[in-house]
Amino acid sequence: MYTFCIYLLLLVVSCNQTSQNKERDEFDISLLSKSNELQLSGEYEAFMNLNMSYLKKAEKMKYQAGKGLCYLNIAGVNVSSGNYEKALFFFNNAEKELKNSENNYHKATFYNDYSLYFNHLKLYNKAIECNNRAFYYIHRTPNSKIKDKLIPRVYINKGIFFAFKGWMGTSLKSFIKANELENSAYSNCMLAQYYLFTHQLQQAGIYVGKADEKMLSQKTSDVESLWVYFTMGYYYNEINNSAEAEKNLKKALEINIKTKRTYSTHIAGVYKSLAELYKKENDGGKAYYYLKNYMEEENKMESARFASMNKTTDDFISEMKTESEWQKSYLPLIIALSIFVLTVSGVYAQRLIKLLQKKKTNLKIETERLKSTVHNKMLEDVTELAKKNDSSFLMRFRELYPDFINSLLKINPDLENSELAFCAMLKLGFSSKEIADYTFVQHRSVQQKKYRIRKRLEISGEEDIYVFFDNLDK
Repeated sequence: MYTFCIYLLLLVVSCNQTSQNKERDEFDISLLSKSNELQLSGEYEAFMNLNMSYLKKAEKMKYQAGKGLCYLNIAGVNVSSGNYEKALFFFNNAEKELKNSENNYHKATFYNDYSLYFNHLKLYNKAIECNNRAFYYIHRTPNSKIKDKLIPRVYINKGIFFAFKGWMGTSLKSFIKANELENSAYSNCMLAQYYLFTHQLQQAGIYVGKADEKMLSQKTSDVESLWVYFTMGYYYNEINNSAEAEKNLKKALEINIKTKRTYSTHIAGVYKSLAELYKKENDGGKAYYYLKNYMEEENKMESARFASMNKTTDDFISEMKTESEWQKSYLPLIIALSIFVLTVSGVYAQRLIKLLQKKKTNLKIETERLKSTVHNKMLEDVTELAKKNDSSFLMRFRELYPDFINSLLKINPDLENSELAFCAMLKLGFSSKEIADYTFVQHRSVQQKKYRIRKRLEISGEEDIYVFFDNLDK
C-alpha cells in the first residue's frame, strides 16, 4: 500500500510536470510566431500589446522564462528602430528572467538578439562574443522547427559581424553555411551583399538572381522583400544599369512606406544608392531633390513610429513602476511588524534605503554613459561621412542634431541643402581649409560661402561664426 501511494504520487507529479512543460512550449511557440508576424508587418502597437498580454499570462503561469521572452521581443524591436536606451532596459530584464531557465533555446535566442544590439552600436567584439554564446546554447538545444529557423540566422549574424571586423574568410563561410541551411531570399541576399562588398560582381549577380527567384516562389515577408529589392538596386547600380537600379530601389521604398517600418541600415543604404545613381547620371540637382523629399517623408514616418512605440513602451514602463511603488508602500508596515515581532532596530531599513539609492545612482550613471557612447559613435560616423563628402552626410547629421537644422530654417526658410550641409560642417568645427579639402573647392570659395551664410543668417561681423553655430541648438 505504501509503495502504491508513492508510485501514485510520482505519477501525479510527473503528469503535472508534463502538462506544465506542454503549456510552456505552447506559450513559447505562440508568442514567438505571433510576435514575428506583427514585427515584420510593422504593426508596433499591436506587437507591444501582444507582448504585454503574454507577460501577464506568464506571470499567472509563474513562468519566468516566458516573461524573459516578452522582454526580449520588446528589446529587439527597439534595437531595430535605434531606440537603444530602452532596448538595454528590456535586455536587462530579459537577462534577469532567463538567467535560471533550463531551456537552452531561450538563452540562444537571448544572445542572438543581444549580439545585434552590440552590432548596431558597432561594438563588434561584444557582438561576436554574444554570437559565440548563442552557438553554444543552440547546439545544446533539442531538434525542433524553431531551432531550425534560428540556426541559419545565427550564422548570418556571424557573417555580418566578421565582415565588419575584416575577417572575410570566416564571414563568407558563415554566409554559405546559413544559405545551405535556409536557402531563402534573405540568405541568398546576404551572399550577394558579401560579394558586392568585396567587389566580386559576377558572383554577386548569381546570388541576386537566386534571391529574386526565391522572393517570387516563396512567401517572403515585406521586410525581407525590401532587403531583396535594395540588394538588387545596389547590384544594378554597380554594373551601371540605371533603369533597373532605380526601379528596384523605388520598390524598396514603397515597401518601407507600406509597412511603416524602417530598419535604419536598410533605408540608409537605399538612400545612398539612389543618391549615387543620380550622381552617376550627372543629375546633382535631382539627386539632392530626390534625397530631400524622401528624407522628409522618412522623418515624418520615423517621428510617428517612434511616437507610437515610445508611448506604448512608456506606458508599459510606467505600469511596471506603479506596481513597484505599490509593493514599496507596504515596506513601512513590513518593517514595523519586523521590529514588533523580532525587536530589531531600523538599521536594516536604513541599509535597504542606501542600497536602493546606490542602485538608482548607478543606473543613472550607466544611462548617461550609454547616452554618451551612442552620441560619440554617431558623431564619429557623421564626421567620417563629411570627410568623404558623402551624399548622406546631411541626413545622418540631422539624426544626430535634429534641432540644429530646424533652428536654421526658422531663421531663413529659403536655405538650400548645400547651405545646410555647409553650416553642419561648421557646427562640427571644421576649418575653412578642411572644408575646402573635403569638398574639393578652393579655400577662397569657402571664405565666400562663410560671408554669404553670415548674411543669410544675419550673423554680425563681430560674432564668431563657430560660436554662433555651437550655441544655436542649445
